[in-house]
Order: sequence, then C-alpha cells, then structure tokens
Amino acid sequence: MTNWLPDLSEGSGPLYLRLADQIERDISDGRLPTGEKLPPQRNLAFDIGVTIGTVTRAYAVARERGLVSGEVGRGTYVLGSGDTPEPQPQAAAPAATWSRAVPAPAGKLRMDTTSAPDLGQSAAIREITERIIRNHPDEVVDYTRRWPDEWRTAGSAWLASGDWRPEPQTIVPTSGCHAAILAVIAATTAPGDRVAFEQITYSSISRSASLIGRRTVAFGNDEHGPDPDDFERLCAQQHPKLVFLMSALQNPTLSIMAPERQRAIVEIARKYNVWIIEDAVYSTLLETGYSTLAEIAPERTFHIGGLSKAVSAGVRGGWVACPAHFAPRVQTAHKMVTGGLPFLLASLSAELVNGGEAAKTRGKVRRELAAREELARKIFAGHDFRSHKNAPYLWMKLPEPWMSGTFKQVAANEGVLVDDEDEYKAGRSERVFHRVRISFSMPPTREDVAAGFATLRRLMDHGGAGYDSYG
Repeated sequence: MTNWLPDLSEGSGPLYLRLADQIERDISDGRLPTGEKLPPQRNLAFDIGVTIGTVTRAYAVARERGLVSGEVGRGTYVLGSGDTPEPQPQAAAPAATWSRAVPAPAGKLRMDTTSAPDLGQSAAIREITERIIRNHPDEVVDYTRRWPDEWRTAGSAWLASGDWRPEPQTIVPTSGCHAAILAVIAATTAPGDRVAFEQITYSSISRSASLIGRRTVAFGNDEHGPDPDDFERLCAQQHPKLVFLMSALQNPTLSIMAPERQRAIVEIARKYNVWIIEDAVYSTLLETGYSTLAEIAPERTFHIGGLSKAVSAGVRGGWVACPAHFAPRVQTAHKMVTGGLPFLLASLSAELVNGGEAAKTRGKVRRELAAREELARKIFAGHDFRSHKNAPYLWMKLPEPWMSGTFKQVAANEGVLVDDEDEYKAGRSERVFHRVRISFSMPPTREDVAAGFATLRRLMDHGGAGYDSYG
C-alpha cells in the first residue's frame, strides 16, 4: 500500500473533486503507478482532515473516470491504460450473429441500417462520375493535391439551415460524416482526454473515440435531447474536452432540441470550455430549417453533414463547418486519420450538390420516407413508438414481457434484422429502455417494408410465444 498523501490546499471547488483531480494528476505524473493500492478511505480522511464521505465521493469519481478499480474487501487500485474497470462476466454469444458491415444473411430483411433508399439515383451518379473521369483523367488516378473552391462551396450549401449558412472558407470536405467526426476528435483532443456523449446515441462514434485512445463519458438525455443538468454535472466532475451531439432527428431517439435547451447546453459548454461536434447527418432530411448549435456558438461548434442518408451512402460525401481558423487543422487531421480524400469522390459529392442533383434526390427520399413512416403508423397503431415523417427509422417501446436483446434475436430468427438498445449506449449503463430501433429505408419496396413491420407487430403482440422462437 502506498504512503500517498495528497495536498488539497490549492485549487477551488468541492473538496471531493479536488481530491479526484489530484488522484488523476498523480497517476499521470507517475506518483501513483499502475497496480498501486490507494489508502483506505477512513485512513486517508483522517490523514488529510476531511470527512470519510468526501473521500468516498472522490474515489467514486475516480472510478467513473476509469482511473481506479474498487472491490469490497480488497480496496481501491490504480488501473493501467489497457485495463477495464471492474470487468463483468461476458454473456454467451447468440446463436446467430451479423454485422451491418457485411451483407445480410440469406432470407433476412435488413431493417437495421439507414442509408438512403435506392430511388434510381445511381444513373445520375454514373453520368457525373464519367464526366469527372473524362475531364480530370490525371487527378482521379493520383493523390489529391488540390482542393477546388467548388468543394467548399458545395459543403456550405449542403450544411445550410434556415438563415444560417457557413462561410466556404470554414468548410473541410471529408470522406463521409464518420471520418469527419474522427478528424475533429483528433484535431481537438489528445489521447487520454475525455469525450462526452449522450447516454443513448450513435455509439459507433464513442467506440471509435475509445479506439484512438480517448476516454468516453456519458450523461443523460431524454425525448427532448441532452439533459443540461446532467451535462453540467459531468463537465464539473470529469472535465471533457469535447461533446458529441445531434440537434435534430437524434439517432435513435428522434429528439429535436428546442432553442431554449440548445442555449442551455451552449452556455454550459462555454462555462467549462468544451468543444461541440454537431452531427447533422439526419437533420438534412428535415423539410424546414432548424436551429443549429453552430449558429448559436460558432466559436466552438464543428457542424458536420453528408450525403449518406439523403442521397447515397456509397458516395461517402461529407463536410465540416469549423470555427474560425480551425479548417486547416481539421483538414490535416482528416488526412492523418483516413489517409486522404479521394479526388473522384470529393468531386462527385460537390457536383451532386452544386448541380442540384443532390437536392432533387433528397426530395424524392423525403417523400419515400414519409410514405413508409405512414405505413409504420398504420401497422403499429396502438404501440408506443417515436417517429418522424422525414426520418428513416422509428424508436419502438417494446410491450411486456419483451426485452430488447431478446426481441432482436427472435426477430432475426423470424427473418427481420433490427437494432436493440445496447447498440446505442455510449457506455455501460444500468438504465434500461426496452426499446429497439426499426429502420425502413433499405428494403427495396414499400411492400417489403410492410411485410417486415407486420412480422414485428406479430411478435410484439404475442410476446410470450415469441420467447420460444429459438429455431
């Protein structure tokens, strides 16, 4: 056991947070090496002249930050960079597994992905691609060595909402929204820094952030968006450098933040000097403009959008509107993270937008999604779910006795792939929602969508029998 004795005479704020911060500093400085046992709470409280409750709260915060692991009867130990706090037994793998990164198994209807539906846009994509190859034969076979102004102009137009339109000089073209988000994380944080996420969100970003050495921390959200009080608690206790948010058509809850809540979140971010990523990949499907965080807080918001949900996921077109003077840094980070931007795809994305084809396709996609969402309202009438006429998925509350993971497995056995709620948890959580996300943009026809909905409705209405459907 260490003879470690912290000094809380400097600093400000509650004593338990100052103690937690001191633990973190001393771990970083090597004064508390990996595997070191911290003093018992009662002993430390006596030695530094505080209540045992203060030490208990400080150790709890340190555990939340992933710095230490505590076990009843054994004490509290410093974790290494590769350790996982308080590991839990792993559940057995389900009988059938799949990934959205590979084709669906034969006979399965894919209702677990939200790329833009196929409405014939490949013809325009082919025509524009052929023209680019014809006009730029040397550039399409080389590394990208120039960034034409029209690439940034396209991003400015595509990211615009209502009266807000970012300046072209703030725009960085990217290989899709996911790559853009990782580039911003790499440009604004360092390994070991914390990135904050809503408890239920697009969790692929939190997993990617962890993969590149960032610590992910979560705070609460509800049907109206992120919880400002819980966000401030997290900022005060864990000091994240960056927060990932979706202002409108949040994935998967479909929340749209009211301006009052947006302003509350922005004020907290300013108070604690937190950068903001605003993912607008679904927001572009809205028929009317919406209030953006980037308009309220342009000095700290990276506004990101792309073509995957409204035009084509395969084109991989995306853009970032950056705070002033940040575009070069994000452009460099994007190159380092992704290997570089392909000239062909960047030019294709820009021409789709600048020539009007992207807006035309988006209009068709909106109308198709509205028709499919209307099918959902009819087939799932009487059930509790959230949907929006411009969104390609719904957030379904499962009736008793269904649990999310069980329903996902049984639905797969019945030929329909959906996402359970764990797919959208930014980290381990005791909160249970009993919900699944049901996507409907990928099935080829409305008849296919209706058939998938009918299968899921039958399972929800006959839950007891469904539990025995483990063929």
